[in-house]
Amino acid sequence: MKNTITSTNFNFPGQKSVYHGKVREVYTLKNNLLLMVATDRLSAFDVVMPKGIPYKGQILNQIATKMMRDTEDLVPNWLIAVPDPNVAIGEACEPYKVEMVIRGYMSGHAAREYKLGKRMLCGVVMPVGMKENDKFPEPIITPATKAEMGDHDEDISREEILKRGIVSEEDYLQLEDYTRKLFKRGSEIAAKRGLILVDTKYEFGKTKDGKIVLIDEIHTPDSSRYFYAEGYEERQKNNETQKQLSKEFVRQWLIQNDFQGLEGQDVPEMSDEYIQTVSERYIELYENITGEKFVKADVSNIQERIESNVLEYLK
Repeated sequence: MKNTITSTNFNFPGQKSVYHGKVREVYTLKNNLLLMVATDRLSAFDVVMPKGIPYKGQILNQIATKMMRDTEDLVPNWLIAVPDPNVAIGEACEPYKVEMVIRGYMSGHAAREYKLGKRMLCGVVMPVGMKENDKFPEPIITPATKAEMGDHDEDISREEILKRGIVSEEDYLQLEDYTRKLFKRGSEIAAKRGLILVDTKYEFGKTKDGKIVLIDEIHTPDSSRYFYAEGYEERQKNNETQKQLSKEFVRQWLIQNDFQGLEGQDVPEMSDEYIQTVSERYIELYENITGEKFVKADVSNIQERIESNVLEYLK
């Protein structure tokens, strides 16, 4: 679609390198700065969809940067400035090679494993007698690491992380502590909006001077699952599907159209009408999660707007 940003090729002053992720483009600048552009690309089942979703990058960037500011009293983060709706600038860090996944409810991957008869996930015991979307007695941390081959995430236990030396024990205990604090705060913020923060993931890095900081996105619909609190208990009691606020609706549409990212499967064609509905759902997500009205940025020339705002900031 027109008026979306699906790739970038900037050359900013002091630029040293650029990394193209699934959704974000990360520019390394001199003076130990990282500049992250949130594109409108949509990734599902580890596959990037062919068309961009209008305003998606702006939405993800603005939720993530707002949530960073709402949690910086608990956990230090990498963020320094937001010069453009799609851009965040912060301190360059060495990322830890684990994602800290925390689950308050038996949903998604945890529920799928549970249905297969497994009662342990990443070395953590899951209670017997639970059903999908039940609340865990206490939130559980189920870390993931990138597989040796490819981009897929791989479940890993705390014991395995320490045994392999992926993270030192001292640092890992700090990551766990930060993860629990962030999830508690995220759950409190969600509750004020009539939402339940079901599960989420956090990524951390270490600064040049050895400080552990929160990096990447936080509490966005791409990294988190939310339920609507109203009617949750009744839906559980009646074994009904929970009303979700995440990009799960896109995954379900893809599954219905015979796509789960498996070999030999083709990405189904997304019509302009369908893409428009996805954009509208993301705006709804933004307004529900933040409690603020979404203000659309000027998208007549996004590349030019970003470049101009960043150059102005870097002056």
